[in-house]
Order: sequence, then structure tokens, then C-alpha cells
Amino acid sequence: MTSQSLQAKAERTAYRITNESEAIETAHRLSARFAEDAARRDRERVLPYEEMNELARSGLLAITVPKAYGGIDVSNAILGEVIAILAEADGSIGQIPQNHFYILEALRMEGSEAQKAFYFGRALEGDKFGNALSEIGSKTVGHYNTTIRPSGTGFVINGKKFYSTGVLFADWIVVFANDEDEKLTMSFLPQGTAGIEIIDDWDGIGQRTTGSGTTILKNVAVPPDAVIRHHQSFERPQTIGSVGQLIQAAIDLGIARAALRDTIAFVNERSRPWMDAGVDKASEDPLTIFKVGQVAVRIDAASSLITTAGQKVDVARDTLNEAAALEATLAVASAKVLTTEAALEASNVLFELAGTQSARESHNLDRHWRNARTHTLHDPVRWKFHAIGNYLLNGIQPPRNGAL
Repeated sequence: MTSQSLQAKAERTAYRITNESEAIETAHRLSARFAEDAARRDRERVLPYEEMNELARSGLLAITVPKAYGGIDVSNAILGEVIAILAEADGSIGQIPQNHFYILEALRMEGSEAQKAFYFGRALEGDKFGNALSEIGSKTVGHYNTTIRPSGTGFVINGKKFYSTGVLFADWIVVFANDEDEKLTMSFLPQGTAGIEIIDDWDGIGQRTTGSGTTILKNVAVPPDAVIRHHQSFERPQTIGSVGQLIQAAIDLGIARAALRDTIAFVNERSRPWMDAGVDKASEDPLTIFKVGQVAVRIDAASSLITTAGQKVDVARDTLNEAAALEATLAVASAKVLTTEAALEASNVLFELAGTQSARESHNLDRHWRNARTHTLHDPVRWKFHAIGNYLLNGIQPPRNGAL
């Protein structure tokens, strides 16, 4: 492929994970290390370059590669759990691969055989894919001003992306742009391609180290075999949006688990009981016990919903019929609602139960709330409720897009 000649980086070889159990074990092993320095990385905004390279070398970023192209093609329930495990260690590290896996799913659905063989092969070798997707100043979050136009034997892209999660760490920058007919495309461009400027200017209150900065594209040359007609994916039943949203839900689940974990530790180790509780330890306070149990049940329910939704996405991908795709979409929407609520509740209740000490900056426990609040803004859950209710009441199917 022409794209191979554009690749301006050395070859690498990642470990090949052989089954789903190994994927889960690998995620736990990496997360134990990633969690050790997560609070400092957030406080000092230290970008996790080393951690992302380790994640790539581990083989986890290739677990969705189809078996026909050399991968193990894990179930989406397992994919969700892997992401949740990573996000529990560090919410930013959990989010960074979201676009990587979305891109691989889009490649599965719309790539040519040559494109699949090449880019899936790169994923197996440990390459990371980041996206240049979202913009500000467009009519809605689903509209794009970035353009791709014919030029010579290929194309040229011009535009500006405000959110580019993961691009700083990526080997491939996947740019979403509208063609002359306002149809959405994806273009795979190697890191270092002429005309691409990446600015590390993300200043969100949470998810501070996702590298979600600005990407400026000026007359970027694109070979014809690096372009996928992404709009075609949404002209028929598909699972791209469901996979992307399932991962988003799993990130929130991981953040919720982290907040509950730190609540339990703080209450047991540092908090004092309220004077009217009549107990010696904060962990014996009956109201605290009740609230911890309540949050834990919400998180367990959210985890179960992700598993169920992931199984339904698997069925939809295998059949690609309207009924199965609809069932998967609604199940993932339900999971996204509950994980959003669980993450916000768990990260807020942490301070309520742990007490005033927990608000000290030195503990940096507010990162859980900041991460939850920031990440859950990606897709407003009010529209998930609407999609579910509108179908149940009026038989109107949700729109086909990357957010459902």
C-alpha cells in the first residue's frame, strides 16, 4: 500500500495475547502499575507516554482484531471489562484507547481487504490509532467543517479539530473530514505527516492527561488507499456506534469503581465517625454502611449492564440485521445511562462519607469527580433516555450514528 511508504516510524513487535482470560489478566497487571502514580500524573499533568507504550507492547490494543487477520477478536463484554479495569487505575489511560478501538471497528465494517490487512497488521504489531474528530464552531457536535478534496491522484485535507483524544500518543492520526458531497470520511495518516500540527492545549478540569488537544490540518496530502468512506457505515445496520458507546460506558464504570475503592480505604483508615453515631469507627456508622452498599449495588448493576450490552453487540455484529442492531443500541444506551449515574454518584459520595479530610488537595481525591464530570459530558444521557423512551412509546428507532 502507498500508506506503508508514508509510515515514518520503526517497526515494532507487540506481544500477542492468545485468549480472553489472558486479556483480563494483562489488564489487571498493567493497571496495578498504572494506579501507583495516577494521582501524581493528574496533579502535575504528566502525560502517560511510557504507560501508553507499555499498553501497546502488552498486546491489549490488538484484542479486537478479527481472527481472519490474526487477532483473537474478544467479545465486547470482555473489551468493556478491560477498559473498565484500565480506567479504574487511571481514568485518562482508560479513555485514550477508546478512539483506537472505535477506529478498528470502523475498519472492520468499511475497510477494503487491503486496508484491513495492513492496518489490522499494524495494530497487531503494537501501533496506536488516535482520532482527529470533534470540532467547535460547527452547527452541532455531529457536523464538521474539516474538508477532504481530490488533489492529483489522492486527496488533500484542511481543517481544525478541537478534541483529538490520544493523538499525542498515536502512531496513526485518523482524521474525520467531509468530502465535496458532505459525506464523512476517515483518513489514516502516520504521525509526522506534513501539514499536521498537534497542540497540547487540553485544559479540561478532568481527564487531564488524555492528550485531548487541538489538531490543525493545512493542505495535508492523503493517498487514496488511506481513505475510508465512514458515512457508509451508518446507511445500514451497524455496531460501530454501539462499540464506541460501550467503551465510553466502561470508562465511567472504571472511574466509579476507583471512587468507591478510595472511599472505602479512606473511611477505614482516616475518617472519624459522626458524634451522634455512637460507634468507635467511621466504618461502623450505620448510615455510612448503608450508603457504601447503595453505591456498590449501583456499580454492580452497571457492570452487569455492560456485560449484557456487550453480548448483544456481539450478536448484532454477527447478524448485522435491523432487529439485533436495535437491541444492541438500546442495551448500550441503558448501560451508558447507569454508568454515568454511578460514576457521578460514587465520586460525589466519596466526600460525603470520607469527610472534610478527604477534600485536602494533597489527597487529590477530587480527580475522580473531575474525571467523572468531564468524561460524562461526551454524550448527554438525556438523549439516551429519549432514544429508549421514544422507541418504547412511539416505535421510533434511534438514529444511526457514532453516539448510539
